[in-house]
Amino acid sequence: MKTAVPCYYHLDVEVSPERVGQVSRILAAHLRYWDLENLVDPVCRGAELLLRAIDAHATDKHTSIEMWWNGQHLITAFGDDDPDLRPDQDLRSCLADIAAMSDGWGCCASDTGSKIIWFSQRARAGQRVPLVPTAPDPALREGLRVPREEAVAVLAAPAPAGDDALEGRR
Repeated sequence: MKTAVPCYYHLDVEVSPERVGQVSRILAAHLRYWDLENLVDPVCRGAELLLRAIDAHATDKHTSIEMWWNGQHLITAFGDDDPDLRPDQDLRSCLADIAAMSDGWGCCASDTGSKIIWFSQRARAGQRVPLVPTAPDPALREGLRVPREEAVAVLAAPAPAGDDALEGRR
């Protein structure tokens, strides 16, 4: 049986208008490396929406981006420490677009007071999933016996001729 290889990527970025396209290309490169070409467009569109909203509304432009692939779902999360950025007010239209193009999304607070906005994409039927073979279970095997030592002359001796050879073998 083969299982999917879990993958993880983390990127810290200082958001600016020129960095939005660069971050999108970095995320796309990682998705292609993980053989998830069909998820590049929705993930990059969602990332661009969030990064542009953070650039427009946040006072602290630092954000962390993480992607997790578990073989069935890709989760992309954005974390920021800006207490003034309110997802229910400042990011409402951005989150509505992300909700429309993703399979799941959410926003939560962490213990440190930062916000995490995430969205997920699941693998569709027929997609190529990176697979690795599982290691076989060890099995007990009976070792082969070493053949008896015989002189080369005995092995090279001509076989008896005619019916005697068949009688000797019975």
